[in-house]
Amino acid sequence: MKKILQLLLHRVVVCAFLMLVQAAVLILIILEFQKYFGYFYVFCIFLSVCVVLYIINSRSNPAYKIAWLIPILTLPVFGGLMYLIFGGNHLSRKERKRMEGVAHRYEQTMNIVPDSMEALTVENPEAANQSRYILNYAKGVPYNNTSAEYLPSGEVKFQRMLEELQKAEHYIFLEYFIIEPGVMWDSILKILVEKVRQGVDVRVIYDDLGSIMTLPSKYDRYLQSLGIRCKVFNPFIPVLSLRFNNRDHRKICVIDGHTGFTGGINLADEYINKKVIHGHWKDTAVLLHGNAVWSLTRMFLALWDDLSGDQTEVAQYRPDIWASELPETDGYIQPYTDSPLDGEPVGENVYINLIYKAKYFVYINTPYLILSSEMVTALCTAAKSGVDVRIVTPHVPDKWYVHAVTRANYPVLVEAGVHIYEYTPGFIHAKTFVVDDQYGVVGTINLDYRSLYLHFECAVWMYQTSCIADMKADYLKTLEECQQVTLEDCHSVKWYVRLGRSILGVFAPIM
Repeated sequence: MKKILQLLLHRVVVCAFLMLVQAAVLILIILEFQKYFGYFYVFCIFLSVCVVLYIINSRSNPAYKIAWLIPILTLPVFGGLMYLIFGGNHLSRKERKRMEGVAHRYEQTMNIVPDSMEALTVENPEAANQSRYILNYAKGVPYNNTSAEYLPSGEVKFQRMLEELQKAEHYIFLEYFIIEPGVMWDSILKILVEKVRQGVDVRVIYDDLGSIMTLPSKYDRYLQSLGIRCKVFNPFIPVLSLRFNNRDHRKICVIDGHTGFTGGINLADEYINKKVIHGHWKDTAVLLHGNAVWSLTRMFLALWDDLSGDQTEVAQYRPDIWASELPETDGYIQPYTDSPLDGEPVGENVYINLIYKAKYFVYINTPYLILSSEMVTALCTAAKSGVDVRIVTPHVPDKWYVHAVTRANYPVLVEAGVHIYEYTPGFIHAKTFVVDDQYGVVGTINLDYRSLYLHFECAVWMYQTSCIADMKADYLKTLEECQQVTLEDCHSVKWYVRLGRSILGVFAPIM
């Protein structure tokens, strides 16, 4: 009986109930005004026409436009109203202005671009062009006095993270999409509490919707009771709106300014295979030592100030303050962030730039393959030009409908010569690019519309970094556990399955 009561009082159940009540009230209002149906019908048609004109002339991705135009034109009476409730970017003007302040604070904390950009321009103009785009549009600075260690699994990242957290003497910043009590988080939390007692400044940011099924309500207050400063990103409220579409999908750990982690790995047990839910979970991360960690620190503090109202003097968190010595040059390392509010799809453009600049091969890990027409064109053009393009996706999905859309993209890619593999042991959650033994990207950015257009994300672009060889070796090792998708496999799919995938594909941008 106690478990049933706990389930009924769970935050998700309560929120779902309140949203159903709102939907019922809306239906009742419509039924009550049936006698005014003629006026209501004319108003809704006019509203839908206005919405269609707005969507057509907006700067949204074409696929996103189509995904909304179809239901609006099919259901003109309610289509426009549906878009106003569920479509677009539903941050209020006040919220948008506030969130734009995050980007402004992040830009303000840029130090003078180091000589590495000039050196890179001399060494490789093509690489410098890619780096310059990130600098100009994501305000991510390239560094060449940072070392990078590729972490090929959640288990390895967990172990390295525990080791580095134990060394913290001044501050620890954690920003994660998902936190879930268990072996991983409990082990980390134990260290955090110990560090708080030692006088270390420990701060945590977690995404409310990302952790809604894993953390109890007001978990931030519990952490604060332990001496850990905590903020919740975009708290979920039970209203009929998709204003919660813009999530903080970043995974950042900064220790004393000179050590940082990022990648696909959240702080939950499935990421280290202590809890098996979709077969074996394959994920990756990168550990940075040196000045490039400053960009991760800037990302965290800009968001922290927004959520807390603080005005942090960021200079006191520079990496050189607490580092005994900086690493020797290990190529060029450039962390960057991507915001859904600036109209610039940095994450997608970095990927496309890498694909078009590739001369020999492009190796990609992604849990989702929900592609824009621009990305499909880039991948197909590269493959048709003789570039060895390989993509690894999961064999065991975490969301069946997303996996259906992923598979719907196989035929056009395979026909163009792209080699697609499914990771048969389970679910691959890694988001990595390896190109021509020269370039690598490790981060949080999936190849889907949510990551590329709706979420706050981050990643690390690398050129001529020693760990790129490790990334390639791990990729080739992973291929040994994959099955290749052939053209025959694509053509053997039943017609009704193809039809279902096609329908889902149309609405993929708004899933």
